[in-house]
Formats: sequence, C-alpha cells, structure tokens
Amino acid sequence: MFKRRQVPGIILIVFLLAAVAPGCMFSERSAQRLYDKASRKSYDMVIIPGLPLGDSLQWDRILRGRIYWAKFLLDKGIAKNVMFSGAAVHSPYYEGLVMAMYAEAIGIPKEKIYTELLAEHSTENLYYSYKKAKKLGFKTIALASDPFQSKQLKSFAHLRLSRSIGIIPFVIDTMKTLEPLMKDPVIDHQKAFKKDFVALVERESRWKRIKGTIGWNRDKKAYQ
Repeated sequence: MFKRRQVPGIILIVFLLAAVAPGCMFSERSAQRLYDKASRKSYDMVIIPGLPLGDSLQWDRILRGRIYWAKFLLDKGIAKNVMFSGAAVHSPYYEGLVMAMYAEAIGIPKEKIYTELLAEHSTENLYYSYKKAKKLGFKTIALASDPFQSKQLKSFAHLRLSRSIGIIPFVIDTMKTLEPLMKDPVIDHQKAFKKDFVALVERESRWKRIKGTIGWNRDKKAYQ
C-alpha cells in the first residue's frame, strides 16, 4: 500500500520514460484521448504483451500495471476478454501463463482469460495474439499496455495487421487511483516453468534479436 503523498511506482516509471524519451511514448493527453475513443466501444479481445519475471519471482511494477489495466478494461466493459502473450524468453517461465495466473488471482474470471505462448518480442506479442484471436473467431481486437510500448507498437499494428486494432495505453490519472488498491497475490510459478529453457540471448545473435524486435522473425504460418 502506497502512502498518499508518495509517487506510485508505476507512475514514477512512466514519468522517467517521458523524461528520457519523450517522443517514444504517448503523452498523458494522447493516452486519455485514445482511452476515451476506446471507451465508446467494447472489444471482443484485448491483447496484453508480457514481461519476464525478475530473479525474485515477483512481478515488477510495469507487469503488475499491465495486468491491473486489463482488469480495469474488463470491469469497464471495454474488453470482453483478454489475451496475455509471451513465451519463456529471458526467464524459464512462460510470460503469458504467469500473467494469466496473476490475472485470475486478482479477480479476472478464468473464462475471460486467454494466453499466447509463442511470442519472444513485442511485435510478436501483437502479431501472434492477433492471429490467434482471429482464428478463435474474435472480431474486434485492441492492444493495451504502458504508454511506451503502446506507442512503439501502434505503427506495426496499423501497417502490418489492421487499422481497426484499438490502442489503449495506461491513463496516468486512472493508474494513480488503481495503484494503491493493487495487491501482490501468491501464484504457483512452477505451473509456468519451461523445461530445458535457454535464454533468448544465448539462442540468437544480436542481429537476429534486432530483426525480431522489428517483427522480421515472426512465423507467418502460426495460428493459421
């Protein structure tokens, strides 16, 4: 629980990103505008990109923020379902499964939770989740994440996939009200453990990882 006069962790991280790279993330005004636009709709599926667990096997503030943002969108009726995406990339735990377990633990109904476990880069989080959602029959789809990642993926979403994809970044004022209420539930991380795990940096060259970051390594046959 944060004290009222303290700056909440997620908000502090967002402000630091804005100071370091102001053109690389949505401004507070832009995020609010995109949220207002999304609030007039109800998306069949909202995609939430993953993050790896830290060495302490605890979710960090950005990961926690993404999951609580997903819950907020469901509670508001903006999202009907959510898909958490992420393979075991930098730690031996499937990011999508870990997020799904946390999501259920904080009260998201299990029947509204989906996972995608192939993605190893942000572009793949969006690409594979979009393809899987379409294959499952969902028609209206959006991406929801922090303002930095949302901005980075917007062009990829609209140029490589569909201009109909909604973009719903964190809204700072909303996160300020949510963060004091956030809890740290206990989950069984071993259910998301990948045997014979090898970290991405040990499997791929730097150049191949760069290509993956910009979406060149994706398997176009996945989820067909």
